[in-house]
Amino acid sequence: MEFLFIGLLLGLSSGISPGPLLTLVIAETLRYGLGAGIRVAITPFITDLPIILLTLIILSRLANYEWLLGVISLVGGIVLLIMGFDCLMARGVVTAGEAARSNSLIKGILANLLNPHPYLFWFSVGAPLMTQALGQNAAALIGFIVGFYLFLVGSKVILAVMVARSAAFLSGRIYLYVMRFLGAMLGLLAVFLFYDGLNLLRMNGGGI
Repeated sequence: MEFLFIGLLLGLSSGISPGPLLTLVIAETLRYGLGAGIRVAITPFITDLPIILLTLIILSRLANYEWLLGVISLVGGIVLLIMGFDCLMARGVVTAGEAARSNSLIKGILANLLNPHPYLFWFSVGAPLMTQALGQNAAALIGFIVGFYLFLVGSKVILAVMVARSAAFLSGRIYLYVMRFLGAMLGLLAVFLFYDGLNLLRMNGGGI
C-alpha cells in the first residue's frame, strides 16, 4: 500500500507538471480536439516500457553494490527536490502557439523519447524505489508501477478534458494550489531518498 501511494503521488506530480509532453497534450487538444490530446497523453505507456525493463536489468546486476544504489538514491533525492521546486514555482502552463500538422500519437512518442526526464527519473528515482518495493514483495513493485502510470497518464487525460472545456483552468487557483501541495510532498519524498542513500553508504563502509 505504501508503494502504491508513492507511485500515485509521483505519477500525479509528473502528470500535471509543465513540460514538453503536457504542453503538447494541451496544444493538440486546443487545435485538433480531445481525441488528439488523449492520444498524446497515453504515449508514456509506449515509450517508457523499454526504460523500465532496462532499469530492472541493471538493478539485478547491482544488488550487491549498496554504495552505488546509495549514490543513485542521493541523486534521486536531488531530482525530486528539483521537481518539487518546479511545482512550487509553477505559474500555470504555457500552451504552444502552433502544433505541427502530423499524427498526434507519433508526435507524443517523439516528444517523450527525446525528453531526458523519463530516463533521469527511472534511473535516479524509480530505481531505488523499485528496489525497495521488490525487497518487500512483487505486489509492492507492481503497485508502484501501476499507481505511477495510472496517475501519470490519467492526470494528463483529465487535463485534456478540462482544456477542451475551458482553458482558463490552467491559470486558475486550483491548479496552482495542487502544484504547491505536490511540490511540498516531493520535497518530503526527497528527504526519504537522502536518508536511504546515506544508510546504504554507511552499510558499505563509505565513511559517511
